[in-house]
Amino acid sequence: MRARQFFISTQKEAPSDAEVISHSLMLRAGMIKKLAAGIYTYMPMGLRSIRRIEQIIREEMNRAGAVELLMPVVQPAELWMESGRWQKMGPELLRLKDRHDRDFIVQPTSEEVIVDIAREELKSYKQLPANFYHIQTKFRDERRPRFGVMRGREFTMKDAYSFDKDEAGAMASYRAMYDAYGRIFSRMGLTFRAVAADTGNIGGKASHEFQVIADTGEDAIAYCPTSDYAANIEMAEALPLIARRAAPAEALVKTPTPGKEKCEDVARLLGMPLARTVKSIVLAVDRQDDKGGPMPAEVWLVLVRGDHELNEVKVGKVEGLRGGFRFATEAEILDTFGCRPGYLGPIGTRRPVKVVADRTVANMSDFVCGANVEDFHFTGANWGRDLPEPIVADARSVVAGDPSPDGKGTLAIQRGIEVGHVFAGLPYPETMNLSFTDEGGRPARMLMGCYGIGVTRLLGAAIEQNHDERGIIWPEPIAPFSVVLTPVGYGKSEQVRLMADRMYAELQAAGVDVLLDDRDERPGVMFAEMELIGIPHRLTIGERGLKEGKVEYVDRRTLQTTPIPAGDAVAFVRDRLGGR
Repeated sequence: MRARQFFISTQKEAPSDAEVISHSLMLRAGMIKKLAAGIYTYMPMGLRSIRRIEQIIREEMNRAGAVELLMPVVQPAELWMESGRWQKMGPELLRLKDRHDRDFIVQPTSEEVIVDIAREELKSYKQLPANFYHIQTKFRDERRPRFGVMRGREFTMKDAYSFDKDEAGAMASYRAMYDAYGRIFSRMGLTFRAVAADTGNIGGKASHEFQVIADTGEDAIAYCPTSDYAANIEMAEALPLIARRAAPAEALVKTPTPGKEKCEDVARLLGMPLARTVKSIVLAVDRQDDKGGPMPAEVWLVLVRGDHELNEVKVGKVEGLRGGFRFATEAEILDTFGCRPGYLGPIGTRRPVKVVADRTVANMSDFVCGANVEDFHFTGANWGRDLPEPIVADARSVVAGDPSPDGKGTLAIQRGIEVGHVFAGLPYPETMNLSFTDEGGRPARMLMGCYGIGVTRLLGAAIEQNHDERGIIWPEPIAPFSVVLTPVGYGKSEQVRLMADRMYAELQAAGVDVLLDDRDERPGVMFAEMELIGIPHRLTIGERGLKEGKVEYVDRRTLQTTPIPAGDAVAFVRDRLGGR
């Protein structure tokens, strides 16, 4: 592609609302243009990278046995009502009506539609396993779109759906997709981890996220450097840090702690480690009577050690909280504990509460907790003696240095950007009556998996992982162009023009994605733009070098300049591209 025939539109400064480096660089490099909050036009330079990402995905999905189709963006509401997600999805689901006042949605994903296809088309065990995928526009009405393409409202996603006759087949399909995702992200030149994850709104029995490692990532990943263990921090198991509970050694004392509401302040006042304190979090579960009328909420108290944090995803798996919970209101707290937050605890509540203790707290003795009286805490609190045994659960987020759940070391924490997610054991075959005829001629329930990749999100994730102070550093497999030719004085020097045109033709003939910058920009401007855009390989052709029979090769990642014989330049670059 010649630059004069293409469209290059770079900016020196990014708009002030660019929150992360990928958003800033994509705007500056002319890859995207903002149309509305969370909605972007993908400009020619950005679209080229998207198409290269899609090509890798298609090749590996096809290799894994998936079959491509294309499902509509607008879907009838009846299917979503049937699955239960019409109500469950909430305001993120964009609902609309047609001229006949019929309800539709703009798809955030396509489980309902693919299940409808499967129950019409897949009737017999002989047709299983089956796996369908598409690459299609999605829309989720995010409350607060941010981070450019990484948390937009409109985006492109690859979603695939597998259908199997039994558990063994379902897990084989899951593994095939898991392996395909590893190949996809490896081919893109990204550093990533596959981590155990929560199934979230999609539902299911097994789940892994694929996280591109980046300091700016929204997700925290717990992993063991000395083993293969890795999990999203929402799912990483927190083992008890105390092997077994010691016998009480202190009396229960109501101790003055004036103005000390935080565990850190209480520990400092009492001159003891923060790990001796217990933090109280009050949750509420809304209830209804037999007629559907509101009843007073059921109040729960969750206890974690003072230096730990509540993990809401894990707590949501506790029996009784699984159906949904919220944080209690101040009025509910005052009514139940007789005290405002800051001094709450499990001893001497005004009304009965259900107490959940994190595994570590359940093994603590002589601990400090709120006394349910302002400006007082209990010291020397002990289970069994001073308060009943609690419900014990893994209720906290792991921290660096915790023992790895696989017993092979300790955990470290790093940030990541979720770019792919695989799920097994989805509930839609039950909710939407998806069955087939088995080998014995009997009806049987199909098993379903779901597998997504954020295509446009990958642009932002790749940049977050690959950039410097000059701009983007694209991994070659997903760069908009693999090579750029930057002739100095293209319109003034016949020698430069002929050499640039010859190299351009040879690289094109070899199937290389090459950009010839024939715009006659000043060298400084031309070089700065190409470094901002991030094309991996650059050949600079100038009269001075050609007098010595040489051109300059520049590696975008290292910015090292290498003089090479002009006649060897194309072969040199092709070798850098793996012989292409």
